[in-house]
Amino acid sequence: MKNLYLTLILILLATNLAYAQDEDAEGCKDHPLFNRMPNYHIMECQLREFDTHNFTIENSTEETAKKETVEGKYYYYSFHLNENVQEMSDVQIFRNFDNALKKINAKIVGKVVVSGNSYSFICAKIEKGGQETWVRIEVSSPEYYLTIVEREAMKQYIQANEMLDALNKDGYIALDILFDTGKSTIKTESQPIIDEIFSLLNTNKELKVSIEGHTDNVGSPESNKKLSDDRAKSVMSALISKGISKDRLSAVGWGQEKPVADNRTEEGKAKNRRVEIVKK
Repeated sequence: MKNLYLTLILILLATNLAYAQDEDAEGCKDHPLFNRMPNYHIMECQLREFDTHNFTIENSTEETAKKETVEGKYYYYSFHLNENVQEMSDVQIFRNFDNALKKINAKIVGKVVVSGNSYSFICAKIEKGGQETWVRIEVSSPEYYLTIVEREAMKQYIQANEMLDALNKDGYIALDILFDTGKSTIKTESQPIIDEIFSLLNTNKELKVSIEGHTDNVGSPESNKKLSDDRAKSVMSALISKGISKDRLSAVGWGQEKPVADNRTEEGKAKNRRVEIVKK
């Protein structure tokens, strides 16, 4: 009889464990744009008020494929198949999202769907009510992943006095200055950061800084080093044009040599693409 009770207890524990595995991760819920595929639960989700993501805008899985960097409210979801249910094919999941996107008049900007190819993806742009939302769907059965960015301008929180505090404390500050993809042209939305650097230098006449560019590991080390150097010089030129003496500034590009995060993830790559202001 004791063995029977023990068996029943083990069965109940196994059942409860399986049920727990099918529950959404704490605090996670679907994005308003999409319901989920049947018999899937959210294993992981991330929400950041502001971040960037590179969305592929051509039908290619190559690292050199053209991309558009979109910044704004960032969502990430990892969906996993529930226990003991029929697995769906990757093509079936992609087809469902493809149809859903078409119904809301989304523009498919990049797409590669090949059965069994873990690099397959769909990227789309949705424009509605003055809001621009970008979506990336990836499938690796029995899992699929959603990355969504609601485009919006960054709120400028770092002020010149805070930059000075960071420089005095740490000797440097990392800034998320955005550039056109693969170029050294500073994006308009990053102008407030340039203005704050100017304010910092303009009110601290003795301060000299090195402007140092960094990239992720996409592309060759040589091209990344040149790109980061060009971007650092672009920031320096912007400050000189506003009246800061060239003698107080220097610029250097380190390319992918000094990562601060894991280049195997998009989040890590975003952190590695940065400009640092280093106190001399």
